[in-house]
Amino acid sequence: MYVAGLTDIGRSRSQNQDSIFFTSVPIGPLPNLFIVADGLGGHNAGEVASTKAVEFITEYVRDFKAAEFVKSDNYLDLLVTAVQGANAKVCEMAKTNPEMQDMGTTLTACIITDEKIVLAHVGDSRAYSITKDEINQLTADHSYVESMVKTGEITAEEALTHPDRHMITRVLGMPELFEVDGAVKPIGDTISVLLCSDGLTNMLDDQKIKDIVSGTGFIEHRAKFLIEEANMRGGLDNISAVLIDINKN
Repeated sequence: MYVAGLTDIGRSRSQNQDSIFFTSVPIGPLPNLFIVADGLGGHNAGEVASTKAVEFITEYVRDFKAAEFVKSDNYLDLLVTAVQGANAKVCEMAKTNPEMQDMGTTLTACIITDEKIVLAHVGDSRAYSITKDEINQLTADHSYVESMVKTGEITAEEALTHPDRHMITRVLGMPELFEVDGAVKPIGDTISVLLCSDGLTNMLDDQKIKDIVSGTGFIEHRAKFLIEEANMRGGLDNISAVLIDINKN
């Protein structure tokens, strides 16, 4: 397994509110851990939300007291619990600091084993699985247009250009009704896994992402090319990508 992660301010924003974390070696009871978070909020609040959420999750996992009891069947529970704890932490910070009121962050976290991809997700940062022939989105956006697609009000194609496509319906930082999407996906013939913020997916379509990820060259170069291509196409937001090669030769 090889991993590369990059985050970039983009061409239009004055501040980078994205945060990433990645390790391909064990952390606490987990074999690895990969996270992308995209902060929301005025002033520095979005940066604080994403940074603190990532910090809480990594510290919680690293310091987990009952590590000897955590097996692969428990990875999802541990990851979801860590994200829920991060939500409580961000909510408490916002409650006690008026400048951070209403701050929040999207967050997608991933663990990869020999047989499965374990995911915890909230918001519209995405996880993808890339095979030799396909790219598959592993997460469902928590967004207004995605809910419209699900109910048949608009098509997936119409969602790409809908004026409200940036409206998020769920973020980490919600004090009530907070829910984490957890999923376990089989590895199958996955070659690479990509976690990314919407600063990437709003600039590049899935096919372009697949072409870059499946290309030749070191993983660091392909991750950098994703960022560069998103900036070349406008760079309208912060851009983050964590790329993991599982079986790439």
